[in-house]
Amino acid sequence: MRFRHADGSTVHLAYCTNVHPAETLEGVLAQLREHAEPVRRRLGAGRLGIGLWLARDAARTLDGDPRALEGLRTELARRGLEVVTLNGFPYEGFGAEVVKYRVYRPDWADAERLEYTLALARVLSRLLPDDVAEGTVSTLPLAWRTGYDAGRAARAHAALGVLGERLDALAEESGRSIRVGLEPEPGCVVETTADAIGPLTAVGHDRIGICVDTCHLAASFEEPRAALAALGAAGVPVVKSQLSAALHAADPAHPEVRAALAAFDEPRFLHQTRTGTAGALLGTDDLGPALSGGLPRDRGPWRSHFHVPLHAAPQAPLASTLPVLDEALAVLVGGERPLTRHLEVETYTWQALPPALRPRDADGLADGIAAELSLARDLLTHHGLKELP
Repeated sequence: MRFRHADGSTVHLAYCTNVHPAETLEGVLAQLREHAEPVRRRLGAGRLGIGLWLARDAARTLDGDPRALEGLRTELARRGLEVVTLNGFPYEGFGAEVVKYRVYRPDWADAERLEYTLALARVLSRLLPDDVAEGTVSTLPLAWRTGYDAGRAARAHAALGVLGERLDALAEESGRSIRVGLEPEPGCVVETTADAIGPLTAVGHDRIGICVDTCHLAASFEEPRAALAALGAAGVPVVKSQLSAALHAADPAHPEVRAALAAFDEPRFLHQTRTGTAGALLGTDDLGPALSGGLPRDRGPWRSHFHVPLHAAPQAPLASTLPVLDEALAVLVGGERPLTRHLEVETYTWQALPPALRPRDADGLADGIAAELSLARDLLTHHGLKELP
C-alpha cells in the first residue's frame, strides 16, 4: 500500500511475512498464494506491500539463481504484491517450536551475518518495483548482550564497515540504493535507540541506520518524540519502522493482572519484560521469570515484548502500547517531511497468543492481518497522508 506525504514523496506500508515461517523459496511462493494475496483481497487494494522474510536457504537460492529470482518477481506482480523492504533479523528456524535465544544467532561478530545481509541486499535490489529506487533491510542490533566482549565488538564494527562499502558498490552497479537498519530490542547490545547512536555514528555511513520497532520502543519505556529527536540530532537515519504494539500491565501487583499476564507466557519466543523504577529500567529476559519474582510488582507498570495485534488490544486488566505507536507515527510521518518512507506491520506472534485469541485457520489469520493493516491505514491518513491507488 502506498501513501502520498504532503511533501510529495511516497510512503510505503507493508506487513511482514515472518508471521508465515518458511525456510525455502517454495515455501515463500506458497506464502504469497495462501496468505499475502488473500490479505490484499480483503483490503480491496490493487497492490499490497509485503516485507519479505527470507531465511538463509531461500536467500541463497534467490541470490545465486537469476531464473528463480525472476520467477519470484513474476509471481509477486501476478498476485498484486510488491516488495520494498526485507526483514533480515531472523536467520533461519523462525518457525521452530522453540525460538527464544536462537533468533540472535549468528550475530554481527560472525561472518555469516554479513554474508546473509549482503545476499538480502542483492536480492532486494532486483525485486524492487520498477518505479522504486530505494529498498531497506532490518537486522538484529549487533548481538545479544551476553558474551559480547571487546573482540566480538571489534569484529561486528568491522563487518558494518564492510557492509557500508558493499552497499555503495551495489548502488553503483544496480542503480538501486539499499539501506540497512539495526533494530534495537530489549536484552540486546543495542537495546534502545540511545544505545544505537554510538555504534552507528562510529560506522558513519548513511546507508546504515536504525529500524524503529514501536513495540521495542515501548517495552523499553522510551518516549517516541525524545528518542527520534535524539537520533536526528546525532545524524542517525531512520531506515524503516516496524509498526507493532507491546503488552502493557498497569498494576502488576494485582493477582488478576498477573493471572492475565501468565496466559501470554509461552514457550516459543522470548518476551523480555521491563519496568521503570527510580529512573532506572529493570528487566528479565522472559515473561515467566518476571512473574516468578524477577521484577518488582509495586514500582510501576510492566511492559512485555509480545507483539499483540494492532487492532485488538488484550482485554482488561491488560492493554497494548498502541498509543506509543501512534505518537511515533506523528513524528515519523506527520511532519514537514517523513523521517522514513518504509513502514512494516510486524505481528509475528499470532500463533503464540493465548489459545482463545489465536486465529483458527488461514482465513482467520488473513482477516486479522487485514484488520491490522486497515488500522494502520487509518492512522496514516489521520496524520495527513493520502492513500494512493
